[in-house]
Amino acid sequence: MQVNSATLFLQAAPAPGGGMMPIFLMVGMFVVMYFFMIRPQAKKAKEQKKFADSIAAGEQVVTTAGIHARINRTNDDGTLQLEISRGTFMTIERSAVSMEMTAAARKKAGVTTEVVAAK
Repeated sequence: MQVNSATLFLQAAPAPGGGMMPIFLMVGMFVVMYFFMIRPQAKKAKEQKKFADSIAAGEQVVTTAGIHARINRTNDDGTLQLEISRGTFMTIERSAVSMEMTAAARKKAGVTTEVVAAK
């Protein structure tokens, strides 16, 4: 009788604790996904909200649509009145001001004030 290696592998006994391995893999994948995707995104959203709450009248900002303007007035309802050019005003939501684009515009203009204190 001939015994080939494929037959030996198919007849091998299952490894002890083999039922737990898929559970450990799923937990491991969730942990990796949390630390590389969910946590950084939540941190970035928190920083954006902090930035939106800290902006005040007189600051030069860039909206998410790419509009460069100066904040003329902050309203109590969560909106900002922007002056796009002399005598031209627009009202937008606070959340429409882009933290990244405003920081890039300030860096390009040579303004040294820090946008959001990183913690």
